[in-house]
Amino acid sequence: MTTFIVIAVLTALLAALSFAIRIRGYPFGTLGIERLDGIANAAIFVPVAALYAFAAMLMMIAPARAAGFVHANAAAPLWFMALALLATIVGLQAARLAFGDRGALPALLDWRFLFAAGVVAAHLVLDELRRNILLRTIFFIVFLAATLACLYWTFRL
Repeated sequence: MTTFIVIAVLTALLAALSFAIRIRGYPFGTLGIERLDGIANAAIFVPVAALYAFAAMLMMIAPARAAGFVHANAAAPLWFMALALLATIVGLQAARLAFGDRGALPALLDWRFLFAAGVVAAHLVLDELRRNILLRTIFFIVFLAATLACLYWTFRL
């Protein structure tokens, strides 16, 4: 939670600085906001969720040593990236709200943020899933379906 708060606050400060520079008439402020808008997009969570679900699917069928390798080198970095992107979006929208944009909060109600919530929730319960063979089998199928659904929505959008 600390990481999320720090990233959100730093992004909000960076966006506020860009807004203040833009208000003063310098073109650098607009460039900064455009770059943050390019990064802070809810559509980026769909392919990230597909990669995470595929890594989780591999962890469900892999032996313990291989599953640990996949967790350390695929699942954990993808989880942290999703968390950092979500914090970036929240910080940017908080700065927009602080500078008077009333449409900032409804932008956080995009349905594609459910993919980010799914990645965070799956990562938090992933250790519990490895202990029971029945849960591993069931969640292998769940993660396979999630991977296919995310890939479908990635190429559809």
